[in-house]
Amino acid sequence: MSGDHRTLALLLFSAFVAVTLGITTWVSRRRQNSAEEFYAGGRLFSPMENGFAIAGDYMSAASFLGISGLIALFGYDGLLYSVGFLVAWLVVLFLVAELVRNVGRFTLGDVVAARMRERPVRIAAGTSSVTVSVLYLVAQMVGAGSLVALLLGGASGAARTWTVIGVGALLVIYVSLGGMRATTWIQIVKAVLLMAGAIALTVLVLVRFHGNVNELLNTAAAQSGHGRDFLAPGLRYGGDWTARIDFISLGLALVLGTAGLPHILSRFYTVPTALAARRSVIWSIGLIGGFYLMTIVLGFGAAALVGTDAVRASNAAGNTAVPLLALDLGGGEGSAGGTVLFAVVAAIAFATILAVVAGITLASSASVAHDLYASLKRAHTKRRDEVAVARLAAAGIGAVAIALSLLAQNLNVAFLVGLAFAVAASANLPVLLYSLFWRNFTTRGAVWSVYGGLIPAVLLVVVSPVVSGSPESILPGVDFAYFPLQNPGVVSIPLGFLAGWFGTVTSTEPPDEARHAETEVRSLTGAGAV
Repeated sequence: MSGDHRTLALLLFSAFVAVTLGITTWVSRRRQNSAEEFYAGGRLFSPMENGFAIAGDYMSAASFLGISGLIALFGYDGLLYSVGFLVAWLVVLFLVAELVRNVGRFTLGDVVAARMRERPVRIAAGTSSVTVSVLYLVAQMVGAGSLVALLLGGASGAARTWTVIGVGALLVIYVSLGGMRATTWIQIVKAVLLMAGAIALTVLVLVRFHGNVNELLNTAAAQSGHGRDFLAPGLRYGGDWTARIDFISLGLALVLGTAGLPHILSRFYTVPTALAARRSVIWSIGLIGGFYLMTIVLGFGAAALVGTDAVRASNAAGNTAVPLLALDLGGGEGSAGGTVLFAVVAAIAFATILAVVAGITLASSASVAHDLYASLKRAHTKRRDEVAVARLAAAGIGAVAIALSLLAQNLNVAFLVGLAFAVAASANLPVLLYSLFWRNFTTRGAVWSVYGGLIPAVLLVVVSPVVSGSPESILPGVDFAYFPLQNPGVVSIPLGFLAGWFGTVTSTEPPDEARHAETEVRSLTGAGAV
C-alpha cells in the first residue's frame, strides 16, 4: 500500500482511539469501585442503547473481515457463517435473554449458582468463560495483525507483533479505567461506524453492477477461478464425508454458541428489567440481520471486483478482502478516492477490533474476579476487592491472548471465532439450559456438564488439523492431527449435554426443589431479580 493509504488510515484510526480514550477518561471520573458500576454500568442503559452495544459486541472482526473473506474465497460455502451467526440470535431471544437477566447478576456463574452449591459451579463456569473469551480474543488480534500487514505491504512481521501488543494494551486501559459503562459507549460508537461503512460499501458494489445481483454473482463466479462451482455448495466442505461432517459441526457451533458467549450474556445485566433485555435483543437482531446480509454482498463483490486470487495473494485466509474491495471501489491503487475509502474501511476495522476486545476482556475479567477469585476467597471477599482483581485479570487475559494470537496469524478470523463458538456451545450452553429448565439438575451435573464439554472441545482442537498436520496449521512442521475435523462441535456439544445428564442421574445429592421453584418463578416473572 502507498504512503498515503498508511498515513490516512493511521490518522483516522488515531482519531477513533482518541475519542474512545476520551470516553474512557470521562467515565473513569465516576465511581467505578462498586461491582454494579464496573460489571453492569449501573444497569442504566436503555434497550436501544444496549441493542446497539450488543450489535457492536457481536459484529466483530470475524464478521467484517473474516466472513466476507471466506465468501470471496469459497463462495456459497462461506455463506454458512453469515447464516449461522444470524440464526443464533433466535436461540438467544427465545431461550435465554429474559431468563438470564432475571436469574443472574453479572456472569454465567450467577445463573448456575442460583440453585446449586456455589463454589464448584462458579469455578467451573469461570474457567469455561475465560477459555471461550481467550479464543475469541485471539481471533480479533489476528484480524488486527492482518490489517497492519496489508497497510505495510505485508513486509513487516515486527509491525504485526507490535500492533497486536498495542491493541492488547488499549483493551486493558479501556476495561481497567472505564468498566462496563465506557465499554458500552465504545461499542455504540463502533456499531454506528461499522453499519455506516458496510452500508456505503454495499451501495457502491450494487451501483457498480447497476443493482443487478445476478450480474454480480456471475462475475464473482467468473473471477473466482472455479466457475459455477463457486455458487454451489461443496467448494470448501464438499470434498468427502469428513468435510461434510465438518460442515454440520460448524453449523451446530455457530447456531448454538452465541447463547453461551460470556460477553453477550453479560450485556443482559446492563439494562434495568428483563423486558428491556428482550427489547435489546430485538434491536440487535435488526442491526445484526442487516449487517450480515451486507457481508454477503461484500464477499461476492470482493470476488467479482478484486478477484479470488488477488484476495488470497494478499492474505491466504482472506482477511483483507473488504479493505481491498474498498480500494477498488474508490478508484483503485493510487487514486484519491481509493486512498480515502481504503483508509476509512481500515480505520473502521481497527475500531471494530478495539471495541470487541474491550467487551470480551471485561466479561472474562468479571468471570475471574466474580466467579473464580470470589469462590476461593468467599468468606473474606468484598465487592471492592473483586473490582481490583478484575482490573488485574484484564491485564493477564490480554497477555495470554496476545501470545496465542501471534501463533495463529495465518488463520481466518471467522474460522477462529467458530472455534470459540464450539467451546461455548459445548461447555456453557448445556449447563445454562439445564439450570434454567431441568428440575432435577444437581451440582455434580452442573460441574460435569461444563468440564464434559470444555475438555473434549479443547483437546479435539489441539489434535485437529487446526494445530498441526497441514501447511495452514498453527504448527505446520509437526503432525499430531488425530481428529480429522477442524471444528469439534458435532462431538463436544453432545458430550456436554450427556455429561450433565449422567452427572445428575448418578449424583447422591438430591436436587434442591425449593431453590429450583424459587429460580423458576424468578426467571419467568422477574420477582426478586436484581
